[in-house]
Amino acid sequence: MIKFENVTKKFDGFTALDDITLEIPKGTAYGLLGSNGAGKSTMLRLLTGVYKADKGIVSIDGAPVFDNAKVKQKLIFISDETAQYSNMTLNQMKKFYKTFYPNFSDEIFNRLHGVLELPLNKKTSSFSKGMKRQAAVICAISARPDYLFLDEAFDGLDPSMRIAVKKMMIEAMSDSEMTIVISSHNLKEVEEFCNMVGMLHKGKIIFTKDLSELKGNIHKIQASFDKEVTKDDFPNLDILLVEHKAGLTYIIAKGDADRSLNSVKAENPSFCDLIPLSLEEIFIYEMEALGYDKTQLDS
Repeated sequence: MIKFENVTKKFDGFTALDDITLEIPKGTAYGLLGSNGAGKSTMLRLLTGVYKADKGIVSIDGAPVFDNAKVKQKLIFISDETAQYSNMTLNQMKKFYKTFYPNFSDEIFNRLHGVLELPLNKKTSSFSKGMKRQAAVICAISARPDYLFLDEAFDGLDPSMRIAVKKMMIEAMSDSEMTIVISSHNLKEVEEFCNMVGMLHKGKIIFTKDLSELKGNIHKIQASFDKEVTKDDFPNLDILLVEHKAGLTYIIAKGDADRSLNSVKAENPSFCDLIPLSLEEIFIYEMEALGYDKTQLDS
């Protein structure tokens, strides 16, 4: 179990995380969502003991993380930077990880290396960004941690390598109940990989939910009216957005799907249908409701 209990972290007067309280169950694939500067990387660095909370407690399995070597043996952090091991070869990285992680498995390392086929004796400074990311993932999974944290998890990987790395992480979760927390701007991949997501905005948790629950609680309704409707026409709905395009009205609403659909039908549209939303669309609509411009989010 991962716990944030009333955690605040500041940098030179800027509040990066503001009184965060959060629990992530063991064995979860958890995706951190949020715009740039929302606090995602700060959360990961608190989780791995890189930073110390100014207020509150960050704990894993009931023990505080910061300055706790016993807890840190259970976790590995792959940051969005790829220069950490530039002077090492992959074989040297393997030896380095084995020094700190007594459960490191040569068998797993050899199997994963056989899939990705990275050079074993070339310095990683000669690797591409994607190859460096692959090398870090191979060593991390081979170390068999209980908790794996990744910042921009699939950055720099081509499509085939993305599939291979995701498969490795899914197998690791299946074999050892590993908990994985990832931050990524690629919401499609978060949707494919994670079963829980949390959204950060200006250092605060907006929501943390099971992905199926989140997708079941926000809906897009497409309808055709002989008049222009607004939010005021649906006082019983929690509406994020009403927009009009090409003669159709699109209504984004939170709550029960049937109730939302019936409320729209009560206004006698000539056509009405419920459209499934992707995680990316949900994220954009939630951010728009918080005041972000859609064109900025799309870019």
